[in-house]
Amino acid sequence: MKIIMLGAPGAGKGTQAKKIAEKYGIPHISTGDIFRANIKNGTELGKKAKTFMDQGLLVPDELTCDLVVDRIQQPDAARGYVLDGFPRTIPQAECLKDALDKLGSRIDYAIDVDVPDENIVNRMGGRRACLKCGATYHIVYAAPKQEGICDSCGEALVLRDDDKPETVQKRLNVYHEQTQPLIDYYNGQNVLRTVDGTQDLEDVFKQIVQILGE
Repeated sequence: MKIIMLGAPGAGKGTQAKKIAEKYGIPHISTGDIFRANIKNGTELGKKAKTFMDQGLLVPDELTCDLVVDRIQQPDAARGYVLDGFPRTIPQAECLKDALDKLGSRIDYAIDVDVPDENIVNRMGGRRACLKCGATYHIVYAAPKQEGICDSCGEALVLRDDDKPETVQKRLNVYHEQTQPLIDYYNGQNVLRTVDGTQDLEDVFKQIVQILGE
């Protein structure tokens, strides 16, 4: 079962990807993890990626695609995988399709975790983080015992710049511009399935399981 997770930043697609991987016994593959593993292991592809990352540049589509294709050919991905954070653009999607065609493989499902922008801005704006120990909270869904104070170490909690409404909206704008076209792309290939990401986390997962089968 070969799955791509789609959805705006903050929609919860990463959480769902992990749950899918656990239930179906397939690897959860994120581009960030792939980059880190290849750089740590000093692979040829990892060295190439590092030269871009060290300059603060995005790793080019072709190289990112090569890293992903290398990863999905590992033995643990023989039964399938969940791709999280890739592809992000149409060129990446086309590159992946070409590579899979050559391997005689294809994507089975592209699952879009659909959440309106307004919900995401409110959801992420409620996050609070402890800069000392790294613990994270949410003022509505996972509040600390004492308001504004970390349960673990007693430090003051902060709203990170990344979670401020104006920053979140900028990220959403980039998503709509670059990644939203993937929804049309995978719809055209008859593999797109959309779930309502505004629901409770477990209810979203139940919808996904209904799509994928037990």
